[in-house]
Amino acid sequence: MFKKCMLAAALFTAVSCSTVPITGRRQFNVVSDQEMNTMAASEYQKVLASSSLATNTSQGAMVQRVGQRIQQAVEQYFRQQNQQDQLAGYQWEFNLINDKQENAWCMPGGKVAVYTGILPITQDETGLAVVMGHEIAHAVAKHSSERMSQQLAAQGLGTAVSAAAGQNPSATSNVFLQVVGVGSQLGILKYGRSQESEADHLGLIFMAMAGYNPDGAVSFWQRMAARESAGTPPEFLSTHPSNDTRIADIQRELPEARKYYTAR
Repeated sequence: MFKKCMLAAALFTAVSCSTVPITGRRQFNVVSDQEMNTMAASEYQKVLASSSLATNTSQGAMVQRVGQRIQQAVEQYFRQQNQQDQLAGYQWEFNLINDKQENAWCMPGGKVAVYTGILPITQDETGLAVVMGHEIAHAVAKHSSERMSQQLAAQGLGTAVSAAAGQNPSATSNVFLQVVGVGSQLGILKYGRSQESEADHLGLIFMAMAGYNPDGAVSFWQRMAARESAGTPPEFLSTHPSNDTRIADIQRELPEARKYYTAR
């Protein structure tokens, strides 16, 4: 990865190599957190404005509760690492959308959406914590920034989100929605194996710190794998490869995650 960063530096003037929390992987991106957070805030409001929100419902309250607990866990973790600056600009929001899509996502800056269609699969609050912890982990690991950098370059839209948006706002918006996993109609780009592994790993830690039993992740992904084997994979799996390796990896990481877990 370091060699890739050095190569990228020769091609772009604004280059950043950073380290993913917990896993320590070096990653490359050429867009700033401020740019991504600003675009996320705008695009998130567009999604909410065009959606039916499940407000004032027990399920909506559950999404709020799980989200806030994981938010607190994430903030606690970064405080303990003296890396609070990594969350600068975060303005967390958690919303449940009335939609049969079996999906969920988190934009940069902590903008989370869960679709009612995935709730029968999550089954309970712990299952929901698996999903939300995983998606929030993608955001705090800056996977969307990593993917945005690659796509801006590949589509010739430049290396700054603001500049690309000025040149071609529609294309830039579509790229952004793809990299954060919003809307199956957009031909969503798949997360890489390393990013998925990181989201699983970080998600386990965050849900455990939030007081949810990380063992619940195994049964959740087993339910997902069963649906995929039956030929009806949820939209959630359109960008999330599900296989025996993933479950085995999670089982291997559970002893570490359990160290963070205290039941509430």
